[in-house]
Amino acid sequence: VMREVADLIPYINNPRKNDAAVDMVASSIKNFGFKVPIVIDGKNEIVSGHTRLKAAKKLGIDKVPCIVADDLSEQQIKAFRIADNKVSELSIWDDELLKIELEGLQDIFTGFDSDELEDVEVENPYTMKVQTPVYESTDNDPRAEDLVNRTKTNYLIEVINQADISFEDKEFLTLAAYRHLVFSYKDIADYYARADKVVQELMEQSALVIIDYENAIRNGFVSLSKTITDMMEEEDNEG
Repeated sequence: VMREVADLIPYINNPRKNDAAVDMVASSIKNFGFKVPIVIDGKNEIVSGHTRLKAAKKLGIDKVPCIVADDLSEQQIKAFRIADNKVSELSIWDDELLKIELEGLQDIFTGFDSDELEDVEVENPYTMKVQTPVYESTDNDPRAEDLVNRTKTNYLIEVINQADISFEDKEFLTLAAYRHLVFSYKDIADYYARADKVVQELMEQSALVIIDYENAIRNGFVSLSKTITDMMEEEDNEG
């Protein structure tokens, strides 16, 4: 059933401290929708889902899905509140299976931050391990808007704008939020190959594309004029 957020009553003796999890749950709801209902009793008092309620309020959601547990006694409801939180503490991650499941999800919200991804050895866009991939142009013809994923940046900026903080803090945090832009370098390579010379030069100056001419020539990606080729051959012979 759907219930007005304003009509839901938090349990006053809720023993679970959940404020630290509100932003994470709000992000999950924003990305995937409100998929886990709040459990309430017949009087709209929350049995399970206090964090989801706080997240809904943070996101400005007016109505949320609920399950009415009107078949439970008062004692059973108290026990359920505790058990629902306690059982989650008993589960652990299988790191090998988790690593498999996380592959390819670096641009999608999963609740794992960059440090946690490092712990399970999942390659992610924020890792300190630096590799230099070589991208070949394909038949793909991406649009400029497809070259970067702004999901996390847009979410952070929205949260920052809603926060009751000074203009200077908002300005600084907004700039910091752009650190979370995720560039698709495969698409950038295709876009670069089809862009005009001015755009290509600007992309190179922005380090979006780094041209390794020796490697490009070796792989047949770039053709030099006969004069330059001859000059290079002469230098090689002299060396």
